[in-house]
Order: sequence, then structure tokens, then C-alpha cells
Amino acid sequence: MLTMSTAYWCLLIAALLPYLWTAVAKASGQRYDNRDPRGWQARQDNPRSIAASAAHLNAFEAFAPFAAGVIGARMNGVATEWIAVLSLAFVVFRVLHGAFYIARKPALRSLAWALGFVCAVALLVLAALAAT
Repeated sequence: MLTMSTAYWCLLIAALLPYLWTAVAKASGQRYDNRDPRGWQARQDNPRSIAASAAHLNAFEAFAPFAAGVIGARMNGVATEWIAVLSLAFVVFRVLHGAFYIARKPALRSLAWALGFVCAVALLVLAALAAT
């Protein structure tokens, strides 16, 4: 049985995903320069580093609506099972999104992005419906 603990663990994982992708970017590029991290990334020509950096930025963008959806759904009494299932699905799709980004699979990346987005929007819609 899924609990709110599941959703909260998913929040933690989603919050940490950007740092996973930036670690991949740093490990894939030329020798990392901590004195100028943004300049360093801008100078990279390794496709894996560039893609991982893009996945890093997109993971930050995706986190806010997901977090708002989980918290709003919980606050408005949405069934725990729905919150947990949508949270798990979101995290799976976001991990796949980053992996497909790095693997240079644009169609699969876009599909994973869209499915993760649907999960976040579903949480927000369920919260709004439960609040009325």
C-alpha cells in the first residue's frame, strides 16, 4: 500500500535530480573549473556534458509545479493513493527524461517530459477539485 511517505520520498528524489544531472555534466566535460562553473559549462563541447546540463536546468523547472501539486493535493484531502502513484510516476518519467536527454533520444525525452508534466498537472487539478 502506498502512503504519503512515498510521495514525500518522491519529492526528495525530484529535488535531488538536478544535482545528479549536473554531476554527470561535470564528469563528462573537460577538467571542471570551480572558479567559474557557468563559464566552464558554456565552453563545453562534449555532447554528454551539454545534454546533462540541459537536463539539470529542466529538472529545476519541473520541480516547482510537482512540489506544489503534492503539497496542494495533500492539504486538500486528495486520496493518498492518487498522490503517491502520481508522485512515483513523475519521478520515473523525470529520471527517464534525463537519461534520454543524455542518450540523445529526443522523441523519448519529449515523451518522458510530457508524461511527467501530466503527472504534475494532474496533482494540481486534483488539489483544485478537492478544494471546491
